[in-house]
Amino acid sequence: MFAAQVERLDTRDGLLRAAVAMSMHELVDADFRAVDRALQGYADRVLARVPSGRPQALLAHLHDVLFDEERFTGNADDYYNPLNSYLPAVLDTRRGIPITLTLIYRDVAERVGLRVHGVNAPGHFLACVEMDDTPGGGVLLVDPYFKGRSMSGPEAFDRLERVVGQPVVRDETTLALASGTHWVARMLANLQNVFGQQERGDDLTAMVELSRLLQARST
Repeated sequence: MFAAQVERLDTRDGLLRAAVAMSMHELVDADFRAVDRALQGYADRVLARVPSGRPQALLAHLHDVLFDEERFTGNADDYYNPLNSYLPAVLDTRRGIPITLTLIYRDVAERVGLRVHGVNAPGHFLACVEMDDTPGGGVLLVDPYFKGRSMSGPEAFDRLERVVGQPVVRDETTLALASGTHWVARMLANLQNVFGQQERGDDLTAMVELSRLLQARST
């Protein structure tokens, strides 16, 4: 299933399927259809509350559903648990790491008609929401790991410096948007790091093989 999605990672469906396929390494009962239904259910709840379809209202109710009602947040107490990288598990526990929580956020946001990108920042993945209906247009940076907190550019740089423990370059390169390939490569790198630290050699090898497949298919 993973190999079939490599050339489709810049589509919402392809990225979602690849993330579910990754989780099948340990979650033998992982089911793409169940994941899809759960995400669509959140989207339907948002859409039912915003008959006008206005982006600002959609965004507000998206945050209500995901962060106030469902209480998605970062798993600071068990950050290096590999389950935090597996989308079906994150949907079950409402706990994850920045990149999986951002994937859920982006997927639901796009289902309701918002335009959202992943931000491939060092040490911490973020979301970037296009806000054309605000005065002057522009974008909004959102941190799904911290319960959907919105940030300005300077605030995002401050957050990144706290996370990585050192200064970061304060320009657009640090807040570069992630392609689907970047997104999956980083998820696999996270799992390789976790399995390496836990000395789980067979699991590490499996993630390395997926990374090689990703690299071979995307070049």
